[in-house]
Amino acid sequence: MAILTSHRSRFEGEETVELRVRTEQDTRLRRRLLRLPWKLYLSIVVLALMIVAPNVLLLRLNINNAPRVYLPVDAPSVRIDDRLRETFPSDQVLLMLFEGVALYSDGFLEALDGLARKLEGNPLIDKVMTVTTQDHIGGSDDGFSVTPLVDVEALENTRPAQRRQQVLRDRFARRSLVAGDGSALALLVIPQEIDESLTRLSLEDWILAQVEAARLTGYLQATAGQITVDVAQLRSMLRDNMTFIPATVVIGLLLIWWLFQRWIAVFLGGIAIGVIVSSTVAFYVLFDQPFNMISSIIPPLLSALTVATLVHLYNALHLASRRGYVGEERVRWALREIRRPALFTTLTTMAGLGSLGLSPIPPIRSFGLISAAGVVLIYLIVIVVLPNLFARFDFGPWPTRRSGMGAMDWLVKRLFHLGVRRPLPVVLVTLGLLLAATPQVFNVVVETNLQEFFLPGHPVRQSTDRVDEKLAGTTSLDVVFWTPREGGLKSPLRLAQIRAFQVWVEKLPQVDKSISHADFIEEMNWGFHAEDVRYRQVPTDPRLISQYLLVYDGDNLFDFVDREYRTAHVSLNLNVHSANRISEVMEQIRAYLGEHIDDGMSWEIAGFGRLFADEEDLLVQGQIYSLWGALALIFVLMLVQWRSLGAALLCMIPNLSPILLIFVVMGFFGIWLDMATAMIASVAVGIAVDDTIHVYHGFIQRVREGISPVVAIARTYNQAGRAVVTTTVILCAQFAILISSEFVPTAHFGLLTSVGLLAALFFDLTLLPALLVLIYGWRERPMRSRKPLEI
Repeated sequence: MAILTSHRSRFEGEETVELRVRTEQDTRLRRRLLRLPWKLYLSIVVLALMIVAPNVLLLRLNINNAPRVYLPVDAPSVRIDDRLRETFPSDQVLLMLFEGVALYSDGFLEALDGLARKLEGNPLIDKVMTVTTQDHIGGSDDGFSVTPLVDVEALENTRPAQRRQQVLRDRFARRSLVAGDGSALALLVIPQEIDESLTRLSLEDWILAQVEAARLTGYLQATAGQITVDVAQLRSMLRDNMTFIPATVVIGLLLIWWLFQRWIAVFLGGIAIGVIVSSTVAFYVLFDQPFNMISSIIPPLLSALTVATLVHLYNALHLASRRGYVGEERVRWALREIRRPALFTTLTTMAGLGSLGLSPIPPIRSFGLISAAGVVLIYLIVIVVLPNLFARFDFGPWPTRRSGMGAMDWLVKRLFHLGVRRPLPVVLVTLGLLLAATPQVFNVVVETNLQEFFLPGHPVRQSTDRVDEKLAGTTSLDVVFWTPREGGLKSPLRLAQIRAFQVWVEKLPQVDKSISHADFIEEMNWGFHAEDVRYRQVPTDPRLISQYLLVYDGDNLFDFVDREYRTAHVSLNLNVHSANRISEVMEQIRAYLGEHIDDGMSWEIAGFGRLFADEEDLLVQGQIYSLWGALALIFVLMLVQWRSLGAALLCMIPNLSPILLIFVVMGFFGIWLDMATAMIASVAVGIAVDDTIHVYHGFIQRVREGISPVVAIARTYNQAGRAVVTTTVILCAQFAILISSEFVPTAHFGLLTSVGLLAALFFDLTLLPALLVLIYGWRERPMRSRKPLEI
């Protein structure tokens, strides 16, 4: 018995019917498997491995958004902070603010002290500060004494009103552990050096669980500090990933179905997206890089880019189906049409993303290089692997009606006809509008404010505002002093210089409070002299200072000076959160110290505030390097592809305009150039140039075949135009969904990337054909022997 099958095909350009004869033995599973081409087996094995292997690696993914990951390990601010933290506690803290009635009652203070003692037992916590653990320096019969500010073991000896007065009078507790009006008490948790965000998340959850166990949740009105902000960013990042990764995949697959209505296209597209995204993220494990806020953009980005590449493949298969091709012939024809432009679009997208590798900020550099590697995977999976599966299983015709392709064709014709029929007005109007909007670029502000990463109603912003209102500001900055000899920071001269600096710096509107070891010595002198306010100053006798320090038996002093009195730091609480405002304070401090501190004592600025402000300088430097690097690499690739300087310049014009428009939108709407938006220009130009390559490649191929330029433009847009529009619509649909994020950097990335891609589409469909008509339109003779473009 034999089985006869037939299907439409083409042979040497002619419509044919292909007949296949199979015996009963041929239909057996073993024979069918043996007769399958080796490329099909290899493709299936590759996909299977890429489904399994990355998921094993992802179990070891290091999710870390801690502030230090955003700076190079050899950055001056990192080195000085490392040196400071070798001796003194971290300034990466978590602060809890308690408000309510009876804050100074026995029950509340005992519960608060019990909570503090419980937290201190956690090995991840270095110290816990509150009114029951804070040292208080006061007068005594034989000098001064160091006692707990509120002694929970002697509560029966005091009344709540007396405790409130005692706390408010304390120099160190005021606006640090107690509100200026006494209406709130704070508990400050100082952890060990924790550089992993997941550990910080677990620690915060554990701390809040202990607050609930102590029955103080009703009093807890706010949590603030660097730990809180970092954990909130991590929560937002994880929530966005869980929401937007599946959402972008579903949107992409729905659009594929709407456009092509082929289940095999949807099924293989879903597999491609999954293996590409998971394999790319697995590179973070292979290269031991932290996955952070910047990295979280990779999954939706690569999902969108994969769908865009799939659309180019599916569009070519659709056209091949309309021409009557099936099976291997259909795939072969489709690849012949798109393989070369797909290769160059891969290279240009790699250039745009890879240029971010020039950024000095490690997460942006890792994002650029790893996402560029992901683009390579897209090409290998979509252009190399998937076609083998289509060649084996795709024999049915692709629908020509009732799909979304007709709507795309209508939009393409409307727009490119405008550029072809009125080329000069289109060019002049586009140029005029861009020139008119250019001044908005100068309104773009380079600024980062972690509080602004959250919407005004977010608990982190509300808590921080509450803490800033009740206590000193939560932005920490340290000024470190060194002397070359042991005991140098006991010197009355050095202490007077430090205190003079504190008096000056506290007059700055951005500074709420300062504390140094000189404050402790003034308190000892005050207590020693029966708490006479005239003696709340640094003694002029060095022997008296040494005697005070010998008698002192507390612990808090050595949070500000080492035991050899060589190194000390002044801890500042700033009420500003933006990098530029912090930088302004640092510049004023540098100017003062440079003028008033003599050569016997060196100084430097450290702490979270400096780390954060220094990121801003690196951000500007990285933006310049990456954007110019992207443009240069893409231009070189254009030059290699077209082998013509004029053609390369022509293809750059429609892709420079969207970059300008992105910055115009940022300037007009007051969107800052920050950690998230700094990547958008390079990402957008790397993606947008893909469509230009597909259009120009189709156009120049037809011109080389002797077709007149105007006809070549029309045929190119009739074939490639739908894919150009489709890919942009899909990309924008997937990026636009990010706008709904409650995390502002993610929303801005989605908005501005969508704006850039839509602008690139508009310029590709109007400005590019207008330029081609103006340059080529006067040429009527065939161009077979000419170069692609001669200007």
